[in-house]
Parts: sequence; structure tokens; C-alpha cells
Amino acid sequence: MEVKIADIKPHMHGIEIVAKIISIGPMQTVYTRFGKAEVAQAILSDGKDTIILNLWRDQIKMVKIGDTVRIENAFVKEFRGQLELNIGSDGKIIVLK
Repeated sequence: MEVKIADIKPHMHGIEIVAKIISIGPMQTVYTRFGKAEVAQAILSDGKDTIILNLWRDQIKMVKIGDTVRIENAFVKEFRGQLELNIGSDGKIIVLK
């Protein structure tokens, strides 16, 4: 289901969204239950609202600031009071032309 950022709520899943990457934070190394991983936080904007997108491992190199992307099959988590989009193993990030 394609949604606008304003309509995103905690614990949603199966989200599709088209938005522009307006910033990408520094890459950090974290330790998950699956082992060591690289993560960076990007900020997505649909022109009105923004949301954090967590980019994991190879996803970090797939995008750059200014890219318009389609995120498919994403899910939402709430961390420290902020909503964050995540792309699971069955999700996709597609850079649009």
C-alpha cells in the first residue's frame, strides 16, 4: 500500500512510499543479534513531511542525497519517540530516474 509520510503510524508494515533523500548521516557500525552491521540514517521527504529511513549494509551505497526512491515492503518502528522506516529482507529500495 503506497502511503504519504503523514499517514505513517507505528508498527505499520508492507508500506510502499515514493520520496526524496534529503540527507544521509554517517555510517556507523552496530552489533545486532545477527552480528556486526553497518547502518546509516537517511531523511526522506515527500515534499511536505519527513521520516528517518534506516539504511543497512549494501543499502547505504545504493542511494545518494537528491535521489528519488521507491521503497517497497517497508515496516515502521518507533525509536526514542521517532518513527523510523526500515527495509526488511523481503523489501526493496529502487532509485527512480
